[in-house]
Amino acid sequence: MNIEIETQNNYQVIKLYGEVDLNNSRSIKLDIIKLIKSKNNIIVDFTHLQYIDSSGMASLVEAFNEARENDTEFHIAGANGSPLQVLQLTRLNTVFNLVDSVAAVSNNG
Repeated sequence: MNIEIETQNNYQVIKLYGEVDLNNSRSIKLDIIKLIKSKNNIIVDFTHLQYIDSSGMASLVEAFNEARENDTEFHIAGANGSPLQVLQLTRLNTVFNLVDSVAAVSNNG
């Protein structure tokens, strides 16, 4: 699992690579929440994410709730394959704002 954080316009883009699971989901959640508490709008980029388990989804839900409490935007971009299926099976695709790409949000921000 690798994570990259970069700024694009008015957004902090968190790029996830590989797998998000019990071993790393907590640290990812803490990284995202730290950015949210600094009043950053968030895009979590799933483009290169191959797998996410229930602990990873739970961490994203916690981060999403933190964003709502802090009145910041929270988007998931580029979900595909297994991670998209998990979002659909858990119906979190109806909770999160899913977008096709980072550019779809950041170019309009």
